[in-house]
Amino acid sequence: MDPGDARALVDLTREHSFGPLIAHAPYTLNPCAADPHVREFARMVIAEDLANLEYLPGVLYNFHPGNHVGQGAETGIELIAQLLNETLRPEQNTLVLLETMSGKGSEVGSTFEEIAAILDRVKLQEKIGVCLDTCHIYAAGYDIVNNLEGVLKAFDKIIGLSRLKAVHLNDSLNPLASRKDRHTNIGQGTIGLEAIVKLINHPRLRHLPFCLETPGGLPVYAEEIKLLKAHRK
Repeated sequence: MDPGDARALVDLTREHSFGPLIAHAPYTLNPCAADPHVREFARMVIAEDLANLEYLPGVLYNFHPGNHVGQGAETGIELIAQLLNETLRPEQNTLVLLETMSGKGSEVGSTFEEIAAILDRVKLQEKIGVCLDTCHIYAAGYDIVNNLEGVLKAFDKIIGLSRLKAVHLNDSLNPLASRKDRHTNIGQGTIGLEAIVKLINHPRLRHLPFCLETPGGLPVYAEEIKLLKAHRK
């Protein structure tokens, strides 16, 4: 870590009025693996990431809960919470976010109940929150196209909307409840532009940072941001 470089980034974000930065843990980590060496690697990486992120105040750190690989969701939940309790520190400035998942294979975190179960086991409650991925929850069976209000009501009852700190804004290549994690560009998937516009303008969501994870790179991001800003009310 180069502290001078970190300070330059902080200055840049302030100069250009950036929203909150959302860091993402490596996708290959598995905090609830059956192999203790794999879990230890995840713990080491997350601890190192959080140490580095102290140079960037106000950053959100997002991670995938992982795959229980046949151990069962309950065991996976316990292992994820254990890892968080080993890595979170009272003095840290970074807020760690559990990401909602699509439910492919043995993924943990595809239901609001599983996310809530992890959160409930974390000791430093003020250091943990949730990132909602639109593609993931749609693939997991939460119908944000036809019943956004119902989905948000369920989230609020089970997790609490106060715990929701960011949104990964993606369209889905696959249909509702497909349990497949395949992002596609805004308005080109099964969620569609109309539903996404309703979501970004929803009074209980519009204050959140929205982060694109769509294919195509910077030129496509520029077009999608322009499109979404044009529909922002």
